[in-house]
Amino acid sequence: MNRRGRRIGALNWFTDPKAMSVSTRAAGLAAAMVLALAGCASTPPEEDPVQIKLNDIDTRLTRIERVVQNQSLLDLSNQLESLRADIRGMHNDVDELNHNLDSLHKQQRDMYTDLDQRMKALEARGGGAPAPAAVAGSASAPSAGSVPPTDTSVYQKAFGLLKDGQYDRAAQAFKDFLFNYPSSSLADNAQYWLGEAYYVNRSYPEAQSAFQRVVDKYPQSQKIPDALLKIGYCRYEMKLFDAAKAVLEQVVKQYSDAPAAKLAQERLDKMASEKH
Repeated sequence: MNRRGRRIGALNWFTDPKAMSVSTRAAGLAAAMVLALAGCASTPPEEDPVQIKLNDIDTRLTRIERVVQNQSLLDLSNQLESLRADIRGMHNDVDELNHNLDSLHKQQRDMYTDLDQRMKALEARGGGAPAPAAVAGSASAPSAGSVPPTDTSVYQKAFGLLKDGQYDRAAQAFKDFLFNYPSSSLADNAQYWLGEAYYVNRSYPEAQSAFQRVVDKYPQSQKIPDALLKIGYCRYEMKLFDAAKAVLEQVVKQYSDAPAAKLAQERLDKMASEKH
């Protein structure tokens, strides 16, 4: 007989007044209660409503913990991505600074290379000067027994200062030359190199004026293509890009056989690459 049958039999026996005495019924009642309690105690845990509720709560807590954990990871991921974006921005800033620095260095190299080439060309032609000759109109008459200065010697002295990198002194020396020897055959050269002295000192407005004076006052000078080229360079440095482009195109068109035309085209190409 199974457990349920035994419990039912015990209860029937207990309730039959003919089957037992009072004391016997009391003992039977106690035995029935023991069996009933034993039956409750033997209820499987998985069928216990309380245990089921506890399991459900535990499952829900586990799920909530996972959500909280995932949210923390998401916050960390967002912070990490923000840091990465900041680092990328810093890299971009550094790259831009390096690019600007490289451009500045290249510009300086171009400027000094151009000046050096022109100086060498001038030296190859003997400084661009004719045979030494005294020129009337010097600032003062030479004293007795002294060697009188000539326009050529004064010009060569000013040019020497320019080659030595003494640009301020060279500029003043060329201005003095132009004042003292306005009719010299070297005046157009002196006017041009005055512009160069300003240019290498980054005095672009003064340089442009000096180069423009070569064009205006010495229209037959062989320095005209070079002066126009440097006017274009000055305007470029002053960010007058349309004006610079106009004069550089003039050099390319009107003086195509001159070395200045090649340099003008190179600067035009550079401006095109820079979207100017």
